[in-house]
Amino acid sequence: MSVRIRRRVLLDHLRSALWVMPTASVVIFLMAGAVLSHVSIGDNSPLRWLVFQGTPQDARQMLIVVSSTMITVTGLVFALTIIALQIASGQYSPRLLRNFMRDRGTQFVLSVFVGAFAYSTAGLHTVGVQNPDEAAFMPRLAVSGSLGLALASLGVLIYFIHHLSSSIQIDTIMSMIVKETLEVIDNLYPDQLGYLEPEEHCPDPPAWAITLPSDHSGYIQDVAPEALVQAATRQDLVIRFVRMVGDHVVAGTPIAWAWHRSADHAPTEAVLREAIRNSIQVGFERTMLQDVPFGIRRLVDIGNRALSSAINDPYTATQALHHLSVVLCVLARRRLGDRLYRDEHGTVRVAMPFPAFAEYLRLGTEQIRRFGAKEPAVARGLVRLLKNVGSSTTSEDRRAAAARHIRLVLDDAKREAAQPADLEGLLAEGAAALSELEADRPQLAPGSARDLTL
Repeated sequence: MSVRIRRRVLLDHLRSALWVMPTASVVIFLMAGAVLSHVSIGDNSPLRWLVFQGTPQDARQMLIVVSSTMITVTGLVFALTIIALQIASGQYSPRLLRNFMRDRGTQFVLSVFVGAFAYSTAGLHTVGVQNPDEAAFMPRLAVSGSLGLALASLGVLIYFIHHLSSSIQIDTIMSMIVKETLEVIDNLYPDQLGYLEPEEHCPDPPAWAITLPSDHSGYIQDVAPEALVQAATRQDLVIRFVRMVGDHVVAGTPIAWAWHRSADHAPTEAVLREAIRNSIQVGFERTMLQDVPFGIRRLVDIGNRALSSAINDPYTATQALHHLSVVLCVLARRRLGDRLYRDEHGTVRVAMPFPAFAEYLRLGTEQIRRFGAKEPAVARGLVRLLKNVGSSTTSEDRRAAAARHIRLVLDDAKREAAQPADLEGLLAEGAAALSELEADRPQLAPGSARDLTL
């Protein structure tokens, strides 16, 4: 695995780990306690009245109370966090657990409570301990720090209750997914449609191409093909991946093709397999490093779960469509296509397939359309989503794809509707959307000064 992929995967793992910030907090608080225990406040200091005024035994008793309180509150925070995870996985989607694990607010709260517990408990090792020939050790400033942490923890607990109640609201969850997905889109597809050359596509392998198997089973999480480009350049090869980021691969099955321009030259398979291992990351779960469909998948999961017979919440499904509309409209304005990686002479060496716009549109609408066909409100939400998507782009192919999905929505609604009267508003809105999307529309020339994002 390349250093670039290893660094990105490690940072993503550390962001998702619930133990990293609390562990760092324990270390920092213990170091702070050790430093403060060697700082003394003189009797004539104007800060004398701010530090702890009790006896060593009073200080020891206070540390016992603070440490026991902190461990109790930490257990409460863990319990509330587990409840939030159960709500998210049970009512929304099991693929949302990673978002709650990555939540900085929860990690911060746990860090404060665990750090305060470690700080106060470590103080019991020395504070109030009296040797026969010495007075009891009494670092007043360090003991005052424990009291300050206890008071600060009250505010942190109130913040956590507010933060948790806000974070499990469905609008907050979906907004968080949209924000994360749009960041990935901006990284993968920075170019606006219509400004540059047409979308690129992977080359087709010739008959003499060899297959390169995967060494691991799991989901493709990240791609950094620099090592693979170098290996392909040295052998004058072209390598095309079979699977996309987010796809599941099985060890021993083909993950890529490799070929030389001439059938007489056979690629060195061992070198290429090593380069592939250094160029992709395969893990046990999907991540948002480069996986735009995974963000769409989570929004669709929320809509599907809301339409299930156990929940039966069409409005939440409609809200999911609103957030899907934001993502799909941004994709409709972007130059998509496969990723072609070239050598220094501009020759294509590595080709990585990425979803086309039609695949994104299908992923974002098909399942909700099938599950929500009986509910006119959901069908109208789909029509509005597709109308917005079609209106956001100047591409005739993308507008035609949106129109085709509108027809599918109307056909399913006609078949599943309980009463013809339920369809009147839907059919009228669908006809108006089709009329707008199929009307002649002037195309912007490449390099036009008009802003396609408006």
